[in-house]
Amino acid sequence: MPSSGRYQPPEIIAYREPVTPSHARPAPGRAVRALMARAAQQEQAGELVAAAGSLERALRIEPKNPELWNRLAHVRYKQKQYSLAASLAAKSNSFAGQDPALRADNDALIGRARY
Repeated sequence: MPSSGRYQPPEIIAYREPVTPSHARPAPGRAVRALMARAAQQEQAGELVAAAGSLERALRIEPKNPELWNRLAHVRYKQKQYSLAASLAAKSNSFAGQDPALRADNDALIGRARY
């Protein structure tokens, strides 16, 4: 651009938030990922009480994480705590936004728990 000898202010470009899918959510923090991995190992080993404890600890760190509520619902279902499992799956749905896979899993769990 040719200079006219006069000051030209720089072009201002407005900041725009990146467009992300409505169901996208931040990745869990490192501590929560570690607790989720531990809970998965405990669940596979049949240590359901320990798995639930790990997930509850993770929920104290990230109480609005719908995946944690979902995993805890599955553990409670395996413990035959069907009413609690349905309630936890519903809680997961309240934080799931527009995540169709998570919502479908929660809805299926709620259906199994109520019958």
